[in-house]
Amino acid sequence: MDLGKLTIFNAIKQRMQWTAMRQEVLAQNIANADTPKFHARDMKPFAFKDIVRREAMQINMVATGPNHLAGRQRTIRDISEEETRMPYETSPDGNSVILEEQMTKLNETVISHRLTNELYSKQIGLFKIALTGRK
Repeated sequence: MDLGKLTIFNAIKQRMQWTAMRQEVLAQNIANADTPKFHARDMKPFAFKDIVRREAMQINMVATGPNHLAGRQRTIRDISEEETRMPYETSPDGNSVILEEQMTKLNETVISHRLTNELYSKQIGLFKIALTGRK
C-alpha cells in the first residue's frame, strides 16, 4: 500500500515541503540582511483548502461520445509560488530585511513543521491500531 496516494499523507508531504522551502527562503533573507537593495521574500501561506480543492479537481468530466463536451479542467496555483510584499521598513541602502520579523517567521515555520510531524506520527499510529488492534 502506497501511503503517498492517500489524501492525508499527500497533504502532510506537501506541508513538509512547504515548511522546508519557507525555511530556505527565510534563511536567504537573513543571509542577505546587509546586501544593498535586497528585498525580503516569503512564501504564500499554506492553505489546506487549496489541497482539498486540488484533490477534488482531479475528478473531471469525461467525454464518452463524439458529441460530448470534455469540459475544462481548472488549476489551482502551486504552494511554492512566492509573493512580494511592501516592506514596513527599508534601510538607507534599500534593504528591506527586518531580522526580528524574519526570526519570528522562522519560529512559526519550526512550529508548523513540528505540528505536521506530530500529525504524521498520529496517522501512522492510527494505521497500526487499525491493522493490529493494539498500539
